Amino acid sequence: MAGGSSAAECLREWQELQEGFQRIQDSHKLYKQKLEELTKLQDGISSSIARQKKRLKELSVSLRKCQGQLSPEQKESIQETQSLIKERQNVFFEMEAYLPKKNGLYLSLVLGNVNVTLLSKQAKFAYKDEYEKFKLYLTIILLIVSFSCRFLFNSRVTDAVFNFLLVWYYCTLTIRESILINNGSKIKGWWVFHHYVSTFLSGVLLTWPDGLMYQMFRNQFLSFSMYQSFVQFLQYYYQSGCLYRLRALGERHNMDLTVEGFQSWMWRGLTFLLPFLFFGHFWQLYNAITLFNMLQHPECKEWQVLMCGLPFLILFLGNFFTTLRVVHQKIQDKHQDRKQD
Repeated sequence: MAGGSSAAECLREWQELQEGFQRIQDSHKLYKQKLEELTKLQDGISSSIARQKKRLKELSVSLRKCQGQLSPEQKESIQETQSLIKERQNVFFEMEAYLPKKNGLYLSLVLGNVNVTLLSKQAKFAYKDEYEKFKLYLTIILLIVSFSCRFLFNSRVTDAVFNFLLVWYYCTLTIRESILINNGSKIKGWWVFHHYVSTFLSGVLLTWPDGLMYQMFRNQFLSFSMYQSFVQFLQYYYQSGCLYRLRALGERHNMDLTVEGFQSWMWRGLTFLLPFLFFGHFWQLYNAITLFNMLQHPECKEWQVLMCGLPFLILFLGNFFTTLRVVHQKIQDKHQDRKQD
């Protein structure tokens, strides 16, 4: 009797599993159907946006051409139209952040044609926050390792570990930033190129053999690395606080990132970071000058000396003039605001 009851329960359980399996199959079929519909909808919207952007670009060119002989009313009307065109382009940018797009050259070389577009706000924010945490944690690790190499260990092996960590960090950063740009982050210009130069510099340092030239520059570079990590740590907390306030006020895009430099939106509140940033910029120039002077040394035979000096000079020029441009632009904006008041 007990055996029959047990067999009946087993059969009933199997029946329930069968019904559950059928529901899963039906749900999966519906999922695939909706996925195909979503793909078609994405392709349709992407092509429509591309056509609209092309027509807007042609219209902008036509409006610029016909501004010569116009009445004041017509000029005002054209200016309003141009302003509306810019607003429309911003709307398209927001739309495209949620649509699949082709990878850029760098991502295509690294990942191929893998779609890296995140389709939900939650996924985008989670990836952005993970990127910020990655930068913060690695900055702390780099600070500790550079301090250890500078004061505790004097070994080319530990230096190589530190340089390899720098190469891996900057390579990973460039990939993650490219994915974030594909998903609506507006980081661009020098701050993107900065990490490519830093990757190259770290790779050259990794290949630099131990010797007189290397030892002459070693302590200076490790001290600079410690200072750079310290400043990046300050930047993260200051910039993340600024971004949080500006996003709450609706004045910044939710996918904006902290960057290794001074941005116009950082002007609100304290500008205490500027002296630290400028000191770091001139330390990069000092590194470049030191390396160029080392080229005159009779025992200098390593190609790494020149190949490290050039990136340091490029980093100084890019960082210094980009920061100056942002500060100058912000000062001009403040003067204009005072005149209008």
